[in-house]
Amino acid sequence: MYKNDQRIVITLDAGGTNFVFSAMRGYEYIIDPITYPSNSHDLDLCLATMVKGFEEVIAKLDQKPVAISFAFPGPADYRAGIIGGYLPNFPSFRDGVALGPFLKAKFDLPVFINNDGDLFALGEATGGALKEINDRIKDLGGNRRYTNLLGYTFGTGLGIGSVINGELNLGNNACIETFCLRHKLEPGIIAEEGASIRGVKRNYATLTGDDTDRTPYDIYKIAEGESEGDQEAARRAFELCGEVAGDAFASAVTLTDSLIVIGGGLTGAAKYIKPALLKELRSAISTKGGEAVQRVQMRVFDLDDELEFAKFVVGDARPLKVYGTNDMVMYDPMKRTGIMLSKLGASKAIAIGAYVFALKNLDAE
Repeated sequence: MYKNDQRIVITLDAGGTNFVFSAMRGYEYIIDPITYPSNSHDLDLCLATMVKGFEEVIAKLDQKPVAISFAFPGPADYRAGIIGGYLPNFPSFRDGVALGPFLKAKFDLPVFINNDGDLFALGEATGGALKEINDRIKDLGGNRRYTNLLGYTFGTGLGIGSVINGELNLGNNACIETFCLRHKLEPGIIAEEGASIRGVKRNYATLTGDDTDRTPYDIYKIAEGESEGDQEAARRAFELCGEVAGDAFASAVTLTDSLIVIGGGLTGAAKYIKPALLKELRSAISTKGGEAVQRVQMRVFDLDDELEFAKFVVGDARPLKVYGTNDMVMYDPMKRTGIMLSKLGASKAIAIGAYVFALKNLDAE
């Protein structure tokens, strides 16, 4: 929609360790990123750093930006631009900070702040996975077009965003979440404890009895046989992550009838995570009488696999005679969905989402 738009929106990748500032025109960054420590422990220093970064971005631009738009960790009242609550990576924000109004007053620009999962999903829907899927279906001669997308980010946490009929679904409270769903294997705790960086680390430590502090990348190298360690346990650590995530995904996709795209740091280990995730999505549960019921009421395809994608396009289409006439119509009874990995990468997708969100809101005024 806005791929060829010439307006500029300032963006920010807000992490607890670093702030990375940039600007986007169309769906592309137009300046080299500017990085500063976020100083998240000190509110005055953190806000001063944010102002400094945005000022430097503006100084590099050849025209005035139309908005500032970025993702920031919650809890938050995103519509009001207020951040506050339990933020592990931003302890100085816990008492509440009117970040949007502060930046609007400082720069005299509209300011839009959202959850990273929401912007990831919007970016993938407008400039990434959803467009790619629909374009490929058309190229293969298919007629279906998909409008609903769930975007998941695997990393420090398990984030989600939902696009319905091409529009970002923010809910009543900008509070559509998946991290707090039940952990399939340990129902008394949240799903994020199993489907995240700390989940993979904990899985490996539990399986091996080795409490050495290893990163998921360290565990991935063990799984690949490139580093010493328990290779089977390393692979299983990622598989368990996929199983827990798959259970959470199944609930969401059943309720929204959406395609799924995954991004974030853990997707580097997708070869171990995705098979378990797909197995869970394709699994069955049962009625009290023992009748099998599919966990997801659609056939689930791996859209990164060319053969599966072709089957996803074709479906089960067949001619059906219209009763009482000689007319024929095409009938495809196969309900289907699919899952794919982000080609944009989470950071780029979030930036595109921030760009699109800002321009949509400006155009709606």
